[in-house]
Amino acid sequence: MTEIVPVSGPELVTYADELAALLVDTVHGGASVGFLAPLDRGAAADWWRERAEAVEAGRLRVWIARDGERVAGTVSLVPAPLPNARHRAEVAKLMVRPSGRGRGLGRALLAAVDEWAASAGLSLLVLDTETGSAAERLYRAAGWTECGSVPGYAQDPAGTLKATTYYYKRPGKPEAGAGSAGAGATMGGDAS
Repeated sequence: MTEIVPVSGPELVTYADELAALLVDTVHGGASVGFLAPLDRGAAADWWRERAEAVEAGRLRVWIARDGERVAGTVSLVPAPLPNARHRAEVAKLMVRPSGRGRGLGRALLAAVDEWAASAGLSLLVLDTETGSAAERLYRAAGWTECGSVPGYAQDPAGTLKATTYYYKRPGKPEAGAGSAGAGATMGGDAS
């Protein structure tokens, strides 16, 4: 059974090697999550470890999906730091292992973020993803609303400039057009 749990900074360090393997698999699978291929596993583990301080300080929240003791997926939430934006946060780095895709794990990770955001009093979530990616189907099916695209926004793992589409959602509320299809489309989630 898969369990979705938030992690503390020290826990993030503990899971850094498994999260690195997930990040490398995601990047090498072609998903745009901010890294270029080939991505070295050691560099990926260091990247995760460097996030631990931000998690402890509350500037970043990370959830992992555990299948037994193995990390099957992850998602992060970056609260906006400015005084006029503390009502919102950005969803980032949604990733699911290839063996876990098609089972609703991406939707479950998004639901965990949504539930936490609603309980924390946030009123807006935003995210971006590569235009035309499989992740777009997931976000639409999970109740996210498209609000525009930017051409040539980020490089995909192969280094090709791709458009990015932005989405938003009000935590705790389904958005127009939310459906039940698309849970199997989980890939990497953001272009930042």
